[in-house]
Amino acid sequence: MDINEIIKPENCVYHRPKLLNDVHMHYCPGCSHGVVHKLIAEVLEEIGQEETAIGVAPVGCAVFAYNYIDIDWIEAAHGRAPAIATAVKRLMPDKLVFTYQGDGDLAAIGTCETIHAANRGENIAIIFINNAIYGMTGGQMAPTTLLGMKTATTPYGRRADLNGYPLKIGDLVAQLDGTCYVTRQSVHTPAAVRKAKAAIKKAFENSLAKKGTSFVEIVSTCNSGWKLTPAQSNEWMVQNMFAKYPIGDLKNV
Repeated sequence: MDINEIIKPENCVYHRPKLLNDVHMHYCPGCSHGVVHKLIAEVLEEIGQEETAIGVAPVGCAVFAYNYIDIDWIEAAHGRAPAIATAVKRLMPDKLVFTYQGDGDLAAIGTCETIHAANRGENIAIIFINNAIYGMTGGQMAPTTLLGMKTATTPYGRRADLNGYPLKIGDLVAQLDGTCYVTRQSVHTPAAVRKAKAAIKKAFENSLAKKGTSFVEIVSTCNSGWKLTPAQSNEWMVQNMFAKYPIGDLKNV
């Protein structure tokens, strides 16, 4: 077959999202962040929101998102992304506004901003990467760290009597009247990636339709923080994380 026939647009099955910049990512090999970045870029292109999307990224592993996805970005102080996104969406209600946050950011210092933005029903989408650890700053315990899980600050494992219980913030925001869509997904298999992409797309469409706050939690790996290989991290996540953070929709109205 002529190579020109193979590469015709109508024969293209997959291509790199145009919104992904051709730069080297700083994420560790096997990190879930890169996959989710790709999904966000794909969804924005598919729904035609390349020029209207505004992302808000705070401190943490997500801090350099502006390097990778070619849309308008705003940097927020640690934990404050939902507050910034609230202002942006209220000032420019026709924009697609979303935050991209990790668990140390969203579920720790940003608990207040997360809960109250969701309770008010701000028309934003929140993309939440839950890898149960502080990945960028040295592998400390996060609010989402599992009981018994070893981290830099819980070298003998997290204890409920000393450190409290893992925070299931997705379940909390699902109880709030202002949320219209709350889901928990993952990106460790091709099937999971497809479901996560559909969830992100739905959240973005909800923002445009002004239905309220959408919250997409991605249960993820941090192989460098967990001290495991990428393959071992996926296995550990399935065996341990999914029991505490089961995959599926928590709210869909």
